Amino acid sequence: MSSVYEAAGGRDGLTRLAAAWHERVLADEVVSHAFEHGYRPDHTERLAAYWGEALGGPPGGLAETDVVRLHSGNGPHEEMDRRAIACFDAALADAGLTGEPLRQVLHDYFAWATTTTMSRYHGSASEVPAGMAVPRWSWDGLQEG
Repeated sequence: MSSVYEAAGGRDGLTRLAAAWHERVLADEVVSHAFEHGYRPDHTERLAAYWGEALGGPPGGLAETDVVRLHSGNGPHEEMDRRAIACFDAALADAGLTGEPLRQVLHDYFAWATTTTMSRYHGSASEVPAGMAVPRWSWDGLQEG
């Protein structure tokens, strides 16, 4: 069986998904606050590369510790997380990634990452440990490594 990365269309498919998600979150009155201080011009490509590595593709070139630190120190944000997941689910349709089981696996990955790894260090980015590895996700969920 192919990897989730391959089933999602590889780098091109995940770039479409990342672009659709980014468009939706920027339009969302709650989630857009995460981007109010700006973002890198290559955010979409970097996000697609990060997701790709997590989903069985090649290394994305981003250090997990750095990614988690970017999302840390902002206090609890459960409503923002719920809305980011809803934006992701809508973006799956926008990107044409609606076939099962792929849609469910991608949803499960994003919901897990949003509510665990990316929201674990509410107090301070300095709490994030060095040397974290990008979590790997496959057809049957998180791969312990």
